[in-house]
Amino acid sequence: MSSPVLVPSPLEKGSAPASRRSSFSALRHRDFRLLWMGQIVSVTGTQMQLVAINWHIYLLTKSPLALGIVGLVRVVPIILCSLVGGVVADAVNRKRLMYVTQSAALLSALALAAVTAAGLESVWPIYLLTAVGSAAFAFDNPARQALLPSLVPARDFSNAVSLGLIAFHTATICGPALAGLILGSRGGPALVYALNAVSFLAVIIALFLMRTSGRVERGENEASRFSFDALREGLSFVWRTPIIVQTMTLDFIATFFASASALLPIFAAEVLSVDARWYGVLAASPAVGSVLTALVLARIGQLRRQGALVVISISIYGAATVAFGISRIFWLSLLMLAITGAADTVSTVLRQTIRQLSTPDNLRGRMTSINMIFFMGGPQLGELEAGVVARLLGAPLSVVIGGIGCLIAVTITALKARSLLRYQGETDKTAFQ
Repeated sequence: MSSPVLVPSPLEKGSAPASRRSSFSALRHRDFRLLWMGQIVSVTGTQMQLVAINWHIYLLTKSPLALGIVGLVRVVPIILCSLVGGVVADAVNRKRLMYVTQSAALLSALALAAVTAAGLESVWPIYLLTAVGSAAFAFDNPARQALLPSLVPARDFSNAVSLGLIAFHTATICGPALAGLILGSRGGPALVYALNAVSFLAVIIALFLMRTSGRVERGENEASRFSFDALREGLSFVWRTPIIVQTMTLDFIATFFASASALLPIFAAEVLSVDARWYGVLAASPAVGSVLTALVLARIGQLRRQGALVVISISIYGAATVAFGISRIFWLSLLMLAITGAADTVSTVLRQTIRQLSTPDNLRGRMTSINMIFFMGGPQLGELEAGVVARLLGAPLSVVIGGIGCLIAVTITALKARSLLRYQGETDKTAFQ
């Protein structure tokens, strides 16, 4: 196996002494700070909409299968568009691409607000506009993640990933909680969708203020390419880098088997007997665990035995999912969901750092787009699987079976993922060979 070109490690670029390290060192860089703040606002709106869509569909249908189909309509555009999105992100200016994708997502949310306010009685417009927003994300995410290494030096990249997760999960706390309050008031889903549309302006403004050009770094004789050969080059790079394949596989199997988010309306209303406001709290609890864990990781900096920690954290994720499915006590359910969020954050920080710092800049968009099929396909197809099993066996048993499936799958995968298990940290090149 040939090894990829590695981004210089913190030690190679002159990392700051440990005593001077900060939990927020990446925020010293202006462009990252702008995008980070814009993402907090935008993701808050997105999380509000995700919660409102599930609640809205539950009110219209009372069907676990209808909730599971939400995952399907989100993942199909990801599978169809993400590979193309990665090629585009490596061929064009990434900032300009994000202007287009953020605007498309804004218009999708605005249309959903309009049709809901007009008196929506069918679920198909929700599915259709959710698919449009998902397609926009399939082009936006490769561009955004590929842009990130140009916003901070390598020594602060792991911290930037942790801070990005803090922003995401802070929004995941605030978004569902705010959505729960609005859904429990006279505002209803239409107001939530409208607020989400407005939230996309935060990222658009941040992009306008950023000094980073957004152009892709290339060699002297390397031209911009938008072709099948460019796609094949990205696929070839991922395939010949075993640790990237292994982290992507683990990502998929964990979220496919242990995805319980689509069934939360059923747990809130029928298992735990709480209203829309407490449903919002329930939906936010994984993010609470995620934020606390991300703060700790941002302070610690680089971890040792990173590969083994990925496997351990996913195992904890599966075990906590089983416990959530068994629980009939509200506070215990909140705690188990918080643990799933904490474990997922450890895994995500390590996996994203491994992948981004092992990928050349001109391939990052394509690598990210390939990864999207795994990290988006897993949870969204998992929601469909959970909905089908819940219809046959009930929501609690569906979640328990999924958690057990996650534990079995991660055990089998870990036994074969030798490159991942022996990986120590970003200065360890042996795992990429």
